[in-house]
Amino acid sequence: MTYPQTKAALRRLLTDGIVPGVSYAFIDGDRIETGEMGQAALVPHPEILRPGMVYDVASLTKVVGTLSVTLQLLAQGRLRLSDRVSDWLPAWQDRRVTIRHLLTHTSGIVGYIPNRNQLAAPDLTAALLRLHVGPTFNRKMVYADVNYIFMGWIVERILGEPIQVAAQHRVLTPLGMMHSTFTPQDAGQCVPTAVTRERGLIRGAVHDPKGYVLQRRCGSAGLFSTARDLATFCQAYLYPEKVASVLPPTWIHRLTADWTPTSQANRSLGWALTASQWPSAHRVIWHSGFTGTYLVIDQQAKQAMVFLTNRVHPVAPNLPYLDQRNAVIGTYLAEK
Repeated sequence: MTYPQTKAALRRLLTDGIVPGVSYAFIDGDRIETGEMGQAALVPHPEILRPGMVYDVASLTKVVGTLSVTLQLLAQGRLRLSDRVSDWLPAWQDRRVTIRHLLTHTSGIVGYIPNRNQLAAPDLTAALLRLHVGPTFNRKMVYADVNYIFMGWIVERILGEPIQVAAQHRVLTPLGMMHSTFTPQDAGQCVPTAVTRERGLIRGAVHDPKGYVLQRRCGSAGLFSTARDLATFCQAYLYPEKVASVLPPTWIHRLTADWTPTSQANRSLGWALTASQWPSAHRVIWHSGFTGTYLVIDQQAKQAMVFLTNRVHPVAPNLPYLDQRNAVIGTYLAEK
């Protein structure tokens, strides 16, 4: 389990100046290999990346936290994919949108919120619930944080606690992800993200503006984790029967299906879909985060990869990273 070509592709990200540093994990069945290379920070001074450092994993929150709790509720019959969002969130007026639409990003919810990042949490909540459904509804997959923000609020209605609190004690703690949290206590152990005019150097606090406002009630971003903890999560996906109370096996095994209304968008519940050719042609699930993170999980081959960077440090969005990220994924899928 060495993956020399994939590691070389990771090193090129550093030598080409695409990212400051990389933490990674390769999972093969019950074996995990972790490593790191490069720097944790470039400003205010260079800082070497240390083993076990904690990353703001951004939208990985959607699949690690919010989706996991949602699958539990689906397995328990407390929630159905056909449930209307408006039945759980009465302030949302469009009765066409269902849980399935939220989970597959086919809700078509759009709209502009003036001064969004400066709003207080109650005002942002009200503004999000006043958004509308556009022409892509039920036809096209359009990735949007609002889907998982709504999903988090629905989970809160069912369980009576904020989504991040629910994810901590229903997913992270029982899986033994002991360094994963929504409230880091030691900013120095966290890899910093961007430097912004409003907030300065962001370190140990969520980078995502909506997550920063909504805090515990945000189901789309806010999780901090390590390569080792996320490897533990991936391993649980490979063997969900061992953690059936956390990741319901019946649902986990169905996540390689395209769950969108057209079944042609390469999107599952939560996860994006891609293809692997080994041991035979089959689907693989993956998800990324804005800060420069992603997970790739091949359930059939019992293999997975965790990739963590802070590509938004010191400034976002660092668009050249996106092509390089996809190239690394392609290298990994071909090499494994």
